[in-house]
Amino acid sequence: MNKVLFNYLFTGYLKKILVVIFLAYCFGIILNLFEEIEFFKNLDSSILIPLSLTALYVPNIIIKLLPFIIFISSMWFLLDLRNSTDLLTMKVFGYSNFKIFFIIALMSFIFGWIILFAFNPITSTMMKYYEQTKSKFSRDIDHLVSINKNGLWIKENINGGYRIISADEARNNIIKNVLIFNLDENNVLTSKIYSKKADISENRWGLTDVVINKFENGINVENYLNEYSILSKYNYDKITSLFKNFDTMSFLELLLNYDDLLRQGYNKIYLDQNLNSMLSMPFFLFIMTSLASILTMNTLKKSNNFAIIIAGLVACVAIYYFKDLSLALGQTNRISLSLAVWIPVVTLGLFSSIGVLQINEK
Repeated sequence: MNKVLFNYLFTGYLKKILVVIFLAYCFGIILNLFEEIEFFKNLDSSILIPLSLTALYVPNIIIKLLPFIIFISSMWFLLDLRNSTDLLTMKVFGYSNFKIFFIIALMSFIFGWIILFAFNPITSTMMKYYEQTKSKFSRDIDHLVSINKNGLWIKENINGGYRIISADEARNNIIKNVLIFNLDENNVLTSKIYSKKADISENRWGLTDVVINKFENGINVENYLNEYSILSKYNYDKITSLFKNFDTMSFLELLLNYDDLLRQGYNKIYLDQNLNSMLSMPFFLFIMTSLASILTMNTLKKSNNFAIIIAGLVACVAIYYFKDLSLALGQTNRISLSLAVWIPVVTLGLFSSIGVLQINEK
């Protein structure tokens, strides 16, 4: 009988999760499709492109909303269980409130790890294709920034032409072994600048140990300067902000290639934030299930359903802003970003542990 009851909990809860995910996916398709159509409305493209891009983009949003999806699924399943005679039957066969909670919370925890290892690599690949496809239609393609194994590369327009900048690395506002090629509108090289290092904390870059080669009428004029400055559209914060979006990077890639990503110039702070955010997700799903259990199993009165639903919506909003506040503290250097990720998990975990003990007595 215990096996039958366990299968009932397992299949019932899993169905609720899949239904909520499906509804969230449909809702996400509708909302994001308008944005994609707005982007492509003046471009010569088929309607299939915004449709396909939306289909690729929404699964990544679903993963970000997974804690709230689990919360809604848990509340829905437990309300159905409480409003039927099934809960009483399960208690007769030795299933306490705590045991029911623990089974579905453990399912949420395991589901989180399955998402990280099995589905996150797929969604990150989808996001890579999404970004690559959309960049082909971008009107700002003349301005490019890339960080790869060869270092930092920048292409930007300037008056009368454009410049290409390469450097070995970008770290702590400093780039080293900087090469700057200035070209005119006819793609003719007008000057080449070499610097051992440059301070790019501001838009006016400060270059040191500089060699400038200017090409005029086929003659190369070489100058040596201790210091030199150029005005760029980019500074260190803007460059690193372009790589804060780690949606194209899977959990496994972050875990296995962490050191390589640091050597390529990715910001360590944001790498740590994203890695800790992913690691905390299964624990967050467990806690969201426990909060749903506290709200729904704290009383057996069916008349309280509406109040429970309202309380659940308020809890979702409060948790969202609590997480946002914690990350804001990390981004303003009040606390570390890694700590900012775990503070909501630990705080809600301590709160829910008290509530779970109380529902076991019901």
